[in-house]
Amino acid sequence: MGITFGGDTEPGVDVILPDITFLEAERPNLKGLLLTHAHEDHFGAVVDLWPRLGGVPVYATPFTAAMLTSKLAEARLLRDFPLNVMPLGERRSIGPFDVELVNMSHSIPEPSAVIIKTDLGTVLHTGDWKLDEAPLTSAPTDVARLKALGEEGVTALICDSTNAVRDGMSPSEADVAVTLERLIAEAPKAVAVTIFASNVARIHSVANAARAAGRKLVVVGRAMYRVIEAAQETGYLDPDLPLHEETEFEKILAHKVVALCTGSQGESRAAMARIAQEEHPDVKLAAGDRVIFSSRTIPGMRRRWRACRTALPISVSR
Repeated sequence: MGITFGGDTEPGVDVILPDITFLEAERPNLKGLLLTHAHEDHFGAVVDLWPRLGGVPVYATPFTAAMLTSKLAEARLLRDFPLNVMPLGERRSIGPFDVELVNMSHSIPEPSAVIIKTDLGTVLHTGDWKLDEAPLTSAPTDVARLKALGEEGVTALICDSTNAVRDGMSPSEADVAVTLERLIAEAPKAVAVTIFASNVARIHSVANAARAAGRKLVVVGRAMYRVIEAAQETGYLDPDLPLHEETEFEKILAHKVVALCTGSQGESRAAMARIAQEEHPDVKLAAGDRVIFSSRTIPGMRRRWRACRTALPISVSR
């Protein structure tokens, strides 16, 4: 139920939805839609496609449910939507299936693997994951439960995650936090940091780095506010986190400000691309300012990312 982005072979296409013709044909047999986490490539199409699934109930952990609720409210679908909140690690029956959530770590709160037990065997769907012992916001991957499941026996493993086939180890979120603090502390003038809006741990790290450097944090981009609100609602960010609106950016001295921006992939309508093109009404950058792209480019977005980065005539870190 996720979306993907149009690439070089789909000119003019912003997002692509999955083909659910098969699922529509199987509507009488659908017992539930279980969301592993709130990344757009996993739940971004729910609002558009759920109405075609005959009112099937939807299951999600608290943070994922909060993110979905925000989308449903914008689409005016929230009333009577059958959203069931499942606590982390919960086990319950959904139709004939015995379903258990397993804590994983990833670049968003509450990523969950799913153990599905049936009369025909046990299936493990990993969702997205990384092996991070210090993910900062969510709990680490529940290695003990996965080992125990392996000893019990698994009939099928469904496993995929961004960059899973790359050699080496992904750095811990705690390591990224140290680097961000150094880069922000060393910057002589204004700093703009662009990240995936859903990366709550990275938001937390940027906020801490700004505070350590004696700077004020300005949030730029509607999607970032949506995530921050969901994270505060579910306890992953301090509800009293000192934040400033983008209209205050130019009122703050350059060496005292950090702008936290959407648009780490160069999306044309996001904050960073508008800043790079000098089209943002409130945030302007100048020579000597520092821009930090705290993200990796994802498939289909490299051209937009390069165009955005090239348009910034200032110090850029990645």
